[in-house]
Amino acid sequence: MASRILIRACRMPLMARNTVLMRTAPRAMASGGGIPTDDEQAAGLERRVLQALKKGKDPYSILKPKTYAGTKEDPHVVPGISDKRLVGCLCEEDNTAIVWFWLHEGNPQRCPSCGSYYKLVHHELPH
Repeated sequence: MASRILIRACRMPLMARNTVLMRTAPRAMASGGGIPTDDEQAAGLERRVLQALKKGKDPYSILKPKTYAGTKEDPHVVPGISDKRLVGCLCEEDNTAIVWFWLHEGNPQRCPSCGSYYKLVHHELPH
């Protein structure tokens, strides 16, 4: 008789644990169910960048810049926050030496080595 009571006493907590585990509902990953999108999950600076990209802006120069011919009519555009900027030109693809020169705001300037034209354009910082 005592052994039956002891066996029942041991089985009760095990059965209670099993029923609790079976009753827990699976949690949804998003408020609407399913996996949240990047827009729903983004916060802070990442959210501001995603919102700006939706409007067609590139506030932190994330996207690949537009390519230019490098001629006097279509110079390479170099963004800058002051009226001059130091620019490095790799005149040939396989060249290991960089030609450095100061680029001033205004008319396009020519690289002293290869002849490509560069133009400094004032750029506002996003913050």
